[in-house]
Amino acid sequence: MKLQLWRNATLLLKIDKVSILVDPMLGEKGSLGKFPMTDSDLLNPLLDLPFTREELVKKLATIDAVAITHLHPDHWDSAAVELIDKNIPVLCPDSISEQIAQQGFQNIISIHDHIRWKNIDISMTKGKHGTGEIGEKMGVVNGFVFKKENQSVYIVGDSIWYEDIANEIDQHQPQHIVVAGGAATFSVGEPIIMTSNDIVKVCQQAPQAKVWVTHLEAVSHCKEDRNFIQKKMNEKGYTNQCFIPKDGEEIDLSFS
Repeated sequence: MKLQLWRNATLLLKIDKVSILVDPMLGEKGSLGKFPMTDSDLLNPLLDLPFTREELVKKLATIDAVAITHLHPDHWDSAAVELIDKNIPVLCPDSISEQIAQQGFQNIISIHDHIRWKNIDISMTKGKHGTGEIGEKMGVVNGFVFKKENQSVYIVGDSIWYEDIANEIDQHQPQHIVVAGGAATFSVGEPIIMTSNDIVKVCQQAPQAKVWVTHLEAVSHCKEDRNFIQKKMNEKGYTNQCFIPKDGEEIDLSFS
């Protein structure tokens, strides 16, 4: 099992010979423009993918499926809709399958709770994309647990820490947990994804797991960068449990 961070929440997960692209945001730097309610004039995404357009096209030709946690543009943008083969399997919550079908995708594998696909057990998990009125406006979000034999990875998706994340960890007992860090916050309300304090709680809840932090330094409403989070992990004693991959970095989860 291998994991490569492309940018933001976009991950390439390889399980044996199966390659699954998670939450693809494939547009060029600035292609999403300004995000509303952020008090920022920066254009998103803040940086390009860590490889050329030609390399991207080659990589997309080798994937076996796409997995989408939710439809916010920093997880599923117009470039992804344009570039990804419309016949490729799309794994997604049943709540968004119709919208993806309307974009022309022909092979949608809708998940309500759990499926087995290509000998991989895939479970849908809950998430909470903020609190109060902002959380309601952000809508329903989900995550995935991928398991094969004795290997497992829990991709939390865009969620703050709350009791259902603890419940998912207790239920699935993942070896690896991928969280969306960065403390993204709009001009009103509380953070809508995990703060460094939330990530500490994940580490405490799952002492047996390695925690990988993504969603960093790519969109304008994130308040905590890699250095900030690394310092917090060092201070709290989680240097050997929590890791912050660089864009383009590939990790062999089997040996991590």
